[in-house]
Formats: sequence, structure tokens, C-alpha cells
Amino acid sequence: MRVRLPRRWLVYLAAAGPGLIAAAAGNDAGGIVTYSSAGAQFIYRTLFLMVLITVAYVVVQEMVARLAVHTGKGLAALIREEFDLRLTAFAITAFAIANVGLMVTEFGGIATSFELFNVSRYISVPIAAVAIWSLVLFGSYRYAERIFLLLTVVFIGYPIAAVLAHPNWHQVAANTLWPHFVASKSFLLLSVALIGTTITPYIQLYEAGAVVDKGVKPAEYRFQRVDAITGAILAAFVAMSIIVATGATIGGSGPLTSATTAAEGLKPVAGAFATTLFGLGLLGASALAAAVVPLSTSYAVAEAIGVERSVSSSFRQAPVFLGIFTFQILVGAAVVLVPGNLITLILNTQVLEGVITPVTLILILILANRRSLLGSAANGTFARWLGGLSIVSVAIVASVYVLLTVLSWFGVG
Repeated sequence: MRVRLPRRWLVYLAAAGPGLIAAAAGNDAGGIVTYSSAGAQFIYRTLFLMVLITVAYVVVQEMVARLAVHTGKGLAALIREEFDLRLTAFAITAFAIANVGLMVTEFGGIATSFELFNVSRYISVPIAAVAIWSLVLFGSYRYAERIFLLLTVVFIGYPIAAVLAHPNWHQVAANTLWPHFVASKSFLLLSVALIGTTITPYIQLYEAGAVVDKGVKPAEYRFQRVDAITGAILAAFVAMSIIVATGATIGGSGPLTSATTAAEGLKPVAGAFATTLFGLGLLGASALAAAVVPLSTSYAVAEAIGVERSVSSSFRQAPVFLGIFTFQILVGAAVVLVPGNLITLILNTQVLEGVITPVTLILILILANRRSLLGSAANGTFARWLGGLSIVSVAIVASVYVLLTVLSWFGVG
């Protein structure tokens, strides 16, 4: 006997995807390393901060989905149409800088994963760069994407690891429900990195574009809203599980300095195979993002200036689109080949993301507030206050870090 799903669930299944995929993509190399470092360095003390970040993340993802559904346009197109040329140029530049930083993170993740298997970055990174560039340009990326996504499934093991590691649940609950912040620049730096790796501009660009591509109609928005909010909450749950698992296994050991140490968080699940499992997951997450991130930048820039944008086009047909994609691949790979600690490099790029993120969030809030754009779907009074408070809080944390950094250049602080 066939079971018939109610029509509303069929509609939900059709709309589901962009929010869940966008949120899952956020748990890439930068995310895994940053959350692991939070657990290693401060045990459970960043959990309350992650609750606040999750609230902001849910608010932002919902606004982005609503903008895309009710306008049928991506973020870059909306910014171009609703703001003047100078602000549009500034926003797109911020997007581009943030995504170039992400490219460094992703190639750093690829290099780190191969180094776990004793393969030098000077071999793995050039080969990966050429492979990813070729996969996208020659139309076989969709097949590789499935493999990359399959590899990232290993990170589902973190919630299980968080339980099997037998953490002090009283401390976990206390740190989740009440702030236990540390008054230090290192805690502030990690806080900015957590913001940058969770609410990254790339995720917003991707979600808006994916919703538009799916053609979700305003009448179906409630289903897309569930998708966006569910995706954000699940991503945050995995992130907090990584912090708990790592905090329980290597908490208090200090700043994370190696991928081998980061892999300890999976030891309660994988035992002696933790490093191998971590390496495979990191490779899949990094390779997937290393292809999608530069594409999101290329789409945003091409959309903003109104030129050809398609992976099926040749260089002659879409020189700007494919040129930007190629440039990001080259820069990301080149920076990672410079000698240095890859884990530190990944963390620093997440800090850069955290500093740039408020620019994107402020523009999203302004757009979602405009009744001239969204009509009755614009933010109501509660949404305005909640969105404003969330985004201002993120901006304050980033601004304080920037201020302290500038003061340190002059020997102050």
C-alpha cells in the first residue's frame, strides 16, 4: 500500500535544500579548526557565545531566504539596485576579500588533510588547484561534488563523540546558559573567528542564489523559512558538539597547533582511526568549498556589473566570470604554499571573515527592513529589533578587536 504524503510536506521537500546545504557548507575547514581550537583552548567557555551567534545566524539566514523568495534576486543584484554605486562597489569588494580569505582557508584545509597522510603541501595544493579548476570549467564538478559531500558526512560523528567523551555535563550546561567569558585578547580573537566562520558572507550569497535557482514562490515561503532556520540550528548543533567533544578530550591544552591534535575530538568514536577519519572529512569539506566559494564570488561580481556568468561558458564568452574564479584559485593556493603553520593560518583567515562579516549583515538588515522592496514581507517591529540587536552585537565584537589590534601597533594595550 502506497503512503501519500500531505501536499504541504511535498512542497516542503521541494523547497528544502538551500538553507540546509548553506549551513552544512559553513562547517568547512575553517569551521572545524576554529571550533576545535575553541574546545582545546577554552574548554566549554565559548558555548554561551555560540548560543548568541546561533540566534544571529538564524535571524540572518531567515532574512536572506525571505529576500530571495519575495524578490527572485540574489544579494549582489539587490545591493546593486537598492544602493548607490560606491556602496555597491564597497560591498562587492568586501565580499571578494572575505572569499579570498576563505580560499586560503580551504586550500589550507586540503594541505592539512594531506599532511596527515604524509603528503607535502607543495605536492597536494598545486594538484588540488588544477583539479578543482578543471572540474568546474569542464563541467564535471557536479559528479565530484557528490563525493566531496559524502566525505563530509564523517563530521556527523561529532555529536556522538561529544556524548562518548563523557564531558562534565554540569559544566557544559552552565557554560551554555550563562557567560563564562575570559578577559583576554586571545579569547576576543577566537570570538571574532567564531563569528567569521559561522556567519560568513559566502553562506548568505550561496543561500540567496540557491533559493532563486530553485524558483521558490512567495506562497511557499513558509517551507523555505523552515529550511533556513533548521539548517542554521543543525549547523550550530554540530559546531557546539565539536567544541564539547574537543573540550572533553583535549580541553585546556592551549591554542590548537596541529591537525593531529584537532583529530582527538573524534577519538571517542573512531579510536585509532580518528586521524584518518578527520583527514578524509577535512579533505571533502575543503575541496567542496574550494570550488563553491570562488564561484559565489564570480557570480556576485558578474551579477553586480551585469556581465555573462555561467560555468558552461568559455573564457571568451565570460572573461570576467571565469577570470575571477581562476584568480581566486591561484591566490588561495599560492598563499598556502608560503611556509608557516597551516592551523594558525586558517584561524587568522577566520578572524578576517569576522571583521568583514558586519558589512554584509548590515546591508541584509537594511534590505529586509524596506517595505518598498518587500511590502508586507518586510521585517516587522520585533524582527527589526532582533535583527538590529544581533547584527550590532556582532559588529561591536569585531570593532573592539580591530581597535585593540590598531592600538597594539602603537604599543598600547
